[in-house]
Amino acid sequence: MTAHSRDTPQFYLTAPSPCPYLKGQFERKVFTHLVGEHAATLNDLLTHGGFRRSQTIAYRPACENCRACVSVRVRVADFQWTKAFRRNRALNRDLVRAELGPTPTSEQYSLFRAYLDDRHSDGGMVDMTVLDYATMVEDSHVRTGLVEYRRRGAETAVTGRGVGPVRAVALVDRLSDGLSLVYSFYDPEERARGLGTFVILDHVERARELGLAYLYLGYWVDGSSKMDYKRRFQPQEMLGPAGWALREGA
Repeated sequence: MTAHSRDTPQFYLTAPSPCPYLKGQFERKVFTHLVGEHAATLNDLLTHGGFRRSQTIAYRPACENCRACVSVRVRVADFQWTKAFRRNRALNRDLVRAELGPTPTSEQYSLFRAYLDDRHSDGGMVDMTVLDYATMVEDSHVRTGLVEYRRRGAETAVTGRGVGPVRAVALVDRLSDGLSLVYSFYDPEERARGLGTFVILDHVERARELGLAYLYLGYWVDGSSKMDYKRRFQPQEMLGPAGWALREGA
C-alpha cells in the first residue's frame, strides 16, 4: 500500500453534470482540498495552473468533449483605460473601498440575496442561506478577504471609510503575483452605475497599488454570453497548453 504525505495534494474527478454555461454540454471538474499550513502556497500554484477556489476546494474543468473554459488574467501595468471605463470610474467616484478580513455580516448577506434573486435566480447559488454565505467567506485556509464599497461621507477623509448601505462587495484572494476575484455582488437597484465593471476596474487599481502584476478573472467561456464581458478588460492573458499568452488582438 502506498503511503501519501499529508502535504501532498490528492486530486479527484467529479461525475458529469449539465454545464451551467453551454446548453447541451456536460461538465466534469478535477479538484483538490486546500487545507493545512501550505494551503496558501498551493492555492497560488494552482491558480497559476488554471484552478479556481471555492472555500477549501480548488477546481478546474476537466470536460471530456469541450475546452471552452479558459483561465484569463489582466495585465495590470498595461491596462487599457477605454472611454467607457473612464466614464464608469467617474460615475462611481463617490464610492469608497474598505478592505476587510474574511468577516461576513448580515448586511452583506442581504445584498448578496438581493443580487442573486435579481441576476441569478436560476443559478446554483440561489438557495444559499446566511450560514452558507458565512461558510463561503470564512471557510478558507488561504490569504483572502472582503472588500466593501459605500458612498463617501463627511468623515471619510479621516476614517478612510464610506457611509450608508453597502453598495458592492468582493471576495478576493491575495496571490504572489496578483489578486484573484473569487466572487463579487452588488446592489441590483444601482444598475445604472455598472457596479460589476467598477469592482473589476477598482481591483485593477488595487493590484497596481500593491505592486502586483495581474488580476485573475477566473474563466472566460467561449460561446457563453454570461462570460463575454471579461473580454473587455485588456490586455489580457489566456492560459493554453503552452502556458499563459496574450490574447490575440489584445
